[in-house]
Amino acid sequence: MANLDSLLRQMTEKGASDLHLKPTRPPLVRVSSRLFPLEAEALKPEEIHSLLEPVMSPHQRRKLEERQSVDFGYGVHGLARFRANVYFQRGTLAAAFRRIPYQIRALEELNLPEVLLDFCDLPMGMILVTGPTGSGKSTTLASLIKYITARRPVHVVTIEDPMEFLFTDGVATISQREVGTDTPSFAEALRNVMRQDPDVIMVGEMRDPETISTVITAAETGHLVFSTLHTNSATQTVDRILDAFPADQQNQVRAQLSQVLRGVVSMKLVERADGNGLVAALEILKVSPRVAQLIEKGETSALLEEVESSVGYYRMQSMNQSLLTLLVHGTITYREAMEQSSDPEDLSLKLRKMFPNIEEKGGEMAPSTADFSEILMLQQYRKLYEEQEEKNKLRVADKDEEIADLRGVIDARDNQLREFERRMQEMQTESERMRADYNRLRQEAQEKIDKLMERIKELNQRLVGSGKA
Repeated sequence: MANLDSLLRQMTEKGASDLHLKPTRPPLVRVSSRLFPLEAEALKPEEIHSLLEPVMSPHQRRKLEERQSVDFGYGVHGLARFRANVYFQRGTLAAAFRRIPYQIRALEELNLPEVLLDFCDLPMGMILVTGPTGSGKSTTLASLIKYITARRPVHVVTIEDPMEFLFTDGVATISQREVGTDTPSFAEALRNVMRQDPDVIMVGEMRDPETISTVITAAETGHLVFSTLHTNSATQTVDRILDAFPADQQNQVRAQLSQVLRGVVSMKLVERADGNGLVAALEILKVSPRVAQLIEKGETSALLEEVESSVGYYRMQSMNQSLLTLLVHGTITYREAMEQSSDPEDLSLKLRKMFPNIEEKGGEMAPSTADFSEILMLQQYRKLYEEQEEKNKLRVADKDEEIADLRGVIDARDNQLREFERRMQEMQTESERMRADYNRLRQEAQEKIDKLMERIKELNQRLVGSGKA
């Protein structure tokens, strides 16, 4: 029987993302979203136990016994780190290992849009990277944190369970805290993080209302916070956060979220047309004044339309627009795009606007080499699209101008109110001074009257005395 390290090496050599150990089956590896068995005999329950027992600490073994599942990080020198989950199934041990490369890849290496780097330069706010398990959330988050550490002189604190990518200090200094090793829980780590003078905070996952609430508070108090959620779209992300709280708290949380949320990146991995691995499709929401207003009013159903209409100005994009981009560039197939879309009818409509005969051609988008009319049609669609984008830019500019005018009116009224309060304060001060002067003069006059009365009394007494004499 091979040891665990040799199995992890085989997994890495095959370019697999995951290794599964389960009784009565050979070790399984996931390559391009499909599971394949390694060339080995089926594992027995005692063999799996002997593979996993040595790599767990006493604390992790206790946690496994108490909760029937435990997460931890495991590294093989010179190979990679692995995120492990050991669990019980049918009363026997099983495990899954996710490969985490030592080398953190840059955004361009991951074929991700540069617009994501805009989030790294923000001074404060909350950025959420969302998607199902295995969609590339951790890899994307690591790339963004690496970008920050290389360029900004800040203190970055990460809170993870378990710790995955290992960061090194650059221009920034970074502290990595692992739940169960460096801190007892996410909530406890977040409560303590404010005393650690952080500028940027990365929370591995927002799992419960307490963690969500603390993350929002951290963003409110001037920190840039990155975290993840298991949701599939920006709309679902906002709704999931709100649904985590009781109904009587949701209005307050909605108002907070509209103020601190800066962006949502929803991801899914899609198989490449050439069969050479996977590529990420992304929905990107940037919180513009209009988006913040929709969130605050609870009109989350309108977020998708706002995302799709803000491509040119804010560089947002919906999941269908991302799939359409990958399809137009030939990165993915028509069939894969349709299978991965959560709204294939909308995607089909978008495709037919650009390629009217695409469905009759079985998903083939390239125009005929001899038919200039199809190229001319594409040019016309492009012109219409550019005109629409220009109209959208003008609409957004007009809205921004209206918002600026309103802010100017509000600022002017605030200034008038402050001036009124200042004058009221001056008048109150002057009134108090005049009252004090009046009281002083009245007291002085009373003192003079008292002295005069005494003098009159004294003169009267003298006159009475001289008359008797």
